Amino acid sequence: MADNEYVNDAVQDEVVQGVTEDVTDKKCPNCGATVTYDPATLSMTCEYCGYHKELPKPEEGSKATQEIDFNSAKLRTSKDWGSQKKNIVCQNCGGSAMYDMTTTANTCPFCGSTSVMPVDDDEDVMAPGGVVPFEISREKAAELFKAWLKHKLFAPSAAKKSCEAKEFNGIYLPYWTFDTQTTSSYSGSYGKDYKDREGKTHTRWYNCSGIYDEFIDDQVVYASTKTNDSNIKSVSQFNFTKLRDYDPQFIAGFAAERYSLGLDDGWVVAQELIQRRLKSNIESSIRNRYHADRVRNVRLATSYDKITFKYLLAPIWISNFKFKDQVYNFVVNGQTGRIAGKSPVSVLRVIVAIIIGIAVLALLAYIFQ
Repeated sequence: MADNEYVNDAVQDEVVQGVTEDVTDKKCPNCGATVTYDPATLSMTCEYCGYHKELPKPEEGSKATQEIDFNSAKLRTSKDWGSQKKNIVCQNCGGSAMYDMTTTANTCPFCGSTSVMPVDDDEDVMAPGGVVPFEISREKAAELFKAWLKHKLFAPSAAKKSCEAKEFNGIYLPYWTFDTQTTSSYSGSYGKDYKDREGKTHTRWYNCSGIYDEFIDDQVVYASTKTNDSNIKSVSQFNFTKLRDYDPQFIAGFAAERYSLGLDDGWVVAQELIQRRLKSNIESSIRNRYHADRVRNVRLATSYDKITFKYLLAPIWISNFKFKDQVYNFVVNGQTGRIAGKSPVSVLRVIVAIIIGIAVLALLAYIFQ
């Protein structure tokens, strides 16, 4: 059984199959030109004659927001994305993405390489249950990039003035989200500081233990093993209250990566993230409860109940810029505009910052000696 092909058999009516509509052929009914999804208006738009069609807004109880029971999930083929798709794979970075059959894919949306080729693919693919639509346009992403680079403290002035982002590639990336009720038994130590007669600080340590309950809502896991980009993970925070039922119209004009991290493996990653969160929250709870100055050696054992999941697509802009023959990659969250990436560093600016820091520390030491 392939671990990336799970779906809830008990609620199969809740899994979006996606029905092909005429509009997914991306032809304007007025002039016959290409119609694509416009993030600025959240509608299908023709740039030639001005035609636009608003897409359905989220309603209470929509399929996109309904959770699927994790424990009853089992293998089931579900690969209809609502319009005919083709899969391309990049020979440079190994990234894989799906496009409409009518879309020409000449470059990889992840690395910009032209070494892409279509592949035959018979593998069953779960259709996404929901989609977070693009709200940031290409133009807005470019503006955000300029502002981001301008505020990079150690970036050279020449880079801030001259660098322009190359073509932005919009892609919907796959995510699992998990909900669960957690109950953790924990043990640890907390410390309270005190000063001796000579003014030296010491710590008295006390053992503690207890039970901690917390409901985890929408723990997000990036469901891809093809692109291990830390920048993508750092901007993968979305407002899921704006989640829409999956509709192939949202993807018109964009690429979409399907999940390569299966449901079971995704849950393993989610547990690791949840454990870090629980440990941090338990440490804060201990500190507050006992008015402690320090907490250490917290150990916990957690049970997970009422585990549910969703499979979603969410928007990312991927781009890069060049400075002194070196390419710097960055990504922009297509909903929130948050940016992450690498930028050039001025050695001179770093040296000046270090000298200023040393001078400030020396001054403070002189003042408080």
